[in-house]
Amino acid sequence: MSDLAIDYGDHERVREVVDRLTYCAEHVGVSFGGWEEPHVKGPGLYFAVVADRDYGAYADPMGDKRWPRADCASVFDEDAFIDAAESVSVEQDGGIVVAVDGEIEEQMVRFRDLGTRDEEADLVDDVSYEPWMGSRHMSAIETSVRPEVVATVTLSEETGRVSVFRDGEANSMRREEIGGRWRGE
Repeated sequence: MSDLAIDYGDHERVREVVDRLTYCAEHVGVSFGGWEEPHVKGPGLYFAVVADRDYGAYADPMGDKRWPRADCASVFDEDAFIDAAESVSVEQDGGIVVAVDGEIEEQMVRFRDLGTRDEEADLVDDVSYEPWMGSRHMSAIETSVRPEVVATVTLSEETGRVSVFRDGEANSMRREEIGGRWRGE
């Protein structure tokens, strides 16, 4: 585990940021009603909580893909955050950068694969892929081992699975497992 992840990951406010991202992804996934339709693409999200806003060393801008900061600048903006996430989850693709204070960056990004630069090659050994992982999840688990990244949170557009990745470890729930007792199951 990286020193930054320990320092920031054990901080109550940062845990709250990660929890809000997770609950948001769960809400967006559970509220989508078309999962059982053939050939459907559901909502998808990819958040990365970063300890340092200088993420340009491992992320590239996704062209004109933008988080709607005018409508929602923080994960603490309650309903505005859910509304923005629902919109972005079906209309855009790319990583959403969230600072440890909950502020959301406007520019959406593509996180670079590990091993593309010599100093990152050692981080590859810290990653273990699972058979259920698609490209978004593989990127998220790789991104989670970077020292500057506290956690990543994904919502799979194919299955509705919500996953939280920290230091190359996955905590993942299939769509049908999310909120079971609250959904009356």
